[in-house]
Amino acid sequence: MVAVAAVYFVLPTLTSVSYGVPSATSSILAKITQPKELPKPVLDVADYRRRLLALAQVATSSPYYAAFLQGTTTPLDAQGHATTTTLARPLWPVWRAAEPNAGAILPFKRVVAYYGNFYSKGMGVLGEYDRGTVLAKLKSEVAGWEAADPTTPVIPAIEYIDVTAQGSPGKDGKYRLRMPDTQIDQALSYAKDVNGIVILDIQPGLSTVQAEVPLIDSYLKMPTVHLALDPEFAMHNGTPPGRVIGSLDADDINWVIEYLSNLVRENNLPPKILVIHRFTEDMVANYKKIKPTPEVQVVMQMDGWGGPARKKNTYYTVIS
Repeated sequence: MVAVAAVYFVLPTLTSVSYGVPSATSSILAKITQPKELPKPVLDVADYRRRLLALAQVATSSPYYAAFLQGTTTPLDAQGHATTTTLARPLWPVWRAAEPNAGAILPFKRVVAYYGNFYSKGMGVLGEYDRGTVLAKLKSEVAGWEAADPTTPVIPAIEYIDVTAQGSPGKDGKYRLRMPDTQIDQALSYAKDVNGIVILDIQPGLSTVQAEVPLIDSYLKMPTVHLALDPEFAMHNGTPPGRVIGSLDADDINWVIEYLSNLVRENNLPPKILVIHRFTEDMVANYKKIKPTPEVQVVMQMDGWGGPARKKNTYYTVIS
């Protein structure tokens, strides 16, 4: 899912040099050559809300459909008047959640991502195949989604695990390994070849998101780079990763949201996506306190072990 892609132009600095030109003429020239400030892009709110309602499968006949379009929780009839209903209010979309700034990816586009680490064949497709095979498979996957739903443009993504949980403590006892910048650069190169985005994934181990996220802010300042967190490998009380399923609290996630929000504001960036990988309820503590901002779109991605039926059951159990 994504928002209307905003196009930004950088105007060159214009100067006028006067050689004996009267001052009045110089003043006119200065006005002519002064670069004009481009209008800021604006979110298509109606399109944004309609797409969310479609994703949440809220029927157009529902009194809550009209209500959500108008930004209210009061049930409305077809003429937009308040009405009463015995129909329970849908849980999704989340009512009165922060609407993103213009340039947001979701829900205007669908993100199809390939995941993994270039050093490991067992962590995902990125390490399992060579570059040519990975990109060919990703393009084919994108084409399949485009054919299935022509109304939603697809954007390919490379989700690279930049901080990986480890079975050994390492020099600082944090049970995590940070990848060299050359590996992130490789992920950026992959994404460039398919005109896509990069999502950098962090598995904290015994470290913290507060310690790990700022180390990659030079990449997060790029408009095409987003972030993912792996609560499964966010460990506590000295327990190494892999022994039990880890967790992140809403306070940690909100810290990351605010950090990314500041980067977006300070660098005039389109909204960031923050993916939270989750397959049990306890992996994300106090999740109702998570606070998305206009600068950060939070995606709770349901994944886990097992066949399709088991994964679907997990999704409906935790999300519903």
